[in-house]
Amino acid sequence: MLYRRVRSRATPGGARWVRRFSALGEHGGIWIAGGSVAALLDASRRRRWTRATVTVASSYAVSTTVKLVVRRPRPDVADLPPLMGTRTQLSFPSSHAVTSFTAARAFGVPGLWALALPMAFSRLYLGVHYPSDVTAGAALGTFLGGFGR
Repeated sequence: MLYRRVRSRATPGGARWVRRFSALGEHGGIWIAGGSVAALLDASRRRRWTRATVTVASSYAVSTTVKLVVRRPRPDVADLPPLMGTRTQLSFPSSHAVTSFTAARAFGVPGLWALALPMAFSRLYLGVHYPSDVTAGAALGTFLGGFGR
C-alpha cells in the first residue's frame, strides 16, 4: 500500500519541515498571495495575473464543494497516525493538490510545477490524504488551471 510506504518513512525532523511547507498551501494561500503580488507588480500582465489568481481561488471553492459531496474520511491507520491536525475530516480531493496544480497551470510559470508536486506530496507524507486524494486533486487542478490561462 503506497500510503503506508510513504507515511512510514516520515521522521520527526522531516515532519516538522514538511508541516511548515504544507502550511503555505492552506486554502491556496501561497498561490493566491503570489498571484496577487504579481498582479500588483506586473502592470503589463495584470489582467492575466488577476484571472489566474481568481481561478486558483475558485479551484479551492470547487475542491471544497467536491469534499462536501463525496464526504470521504481522512486516513485512519492505527499504527500510523497523522502527523498534523486538519480543519475537517474530509479527504477527497486534496485541496492542496488542487490549488497547487491550478496555480502551476494558470500562472504559466514552469518552475511552479516543481513546487506544486511536493506541496501535493506533503499531504500524503503527513498522513492526511490517501494517494488517490492527491492524484485526483492534481488532475482536477491541472484541468481547472486551464481556465486561468
